[in-house]
Amino acid sequence: MAIDVEEAASTVSSNSTRTIHVTVNGVRHRSTVDARMLLVSYLRERLRLTGTHIGCDTAHCGACTVLVDGVPAKSCNLLAVMVDGRNVLTVEGLETGGKLHPVQEGFTKEHGLQCGYCTPGMMLASIGLLSKNPNPTEDEIRRGLSGNLCRCTGYVNIVKAVQYAAKKMQETPKGGA
Repeated sequence: MAIDVEEAASTVSSNSTRTIHVTVNGVRHRSTVDARMLLVSYLRERLRLTGTHIGCDTAHCGACTVLVDGVPAKSCNLLAVMVDGRNVLTVEGLETGGKLHPVQEGFTKEHGLQCGYCTPGMMLASIGLLSKNPNPTEDEIRRGLSGNLCRCTGYVNIVKAVQYAAKKMQETPKGGA
């Protein structure tokens, strides 16, 4: 389900506010927001979820990547009103019950980060990739993460981290214990 930026922008005037209902990391929120508030600002300023980073403000770097209904989206390029009624997952929502998500574990074990600025966006883009392709090749991983920039690592260990997570996710039994 694609988000039509032009359609959403044309439905709100510049001085209006809207009440939105959005589920973020499994928690439902009802918020009145300025119609022009960016999703990244909503997450960071209103919900205090600062793991979603602001890098370029132009949707080029991917540091602000979150999952909207399971699909990677650059939150600096979306208005908060555009996620009304949707589910948003940020890096803060990956760990459950004290257990790291396999992608988080992969980034840790395979040293897939240095400064860490791109890491939340890389992790969420990786989860989006693995949900569509649970066993990607190295080239498919590189293509799948091409919208997310890292200025530190050279991507070698990021690719290894995604490969680790893919393997780990395939080992995890479906439906529990």
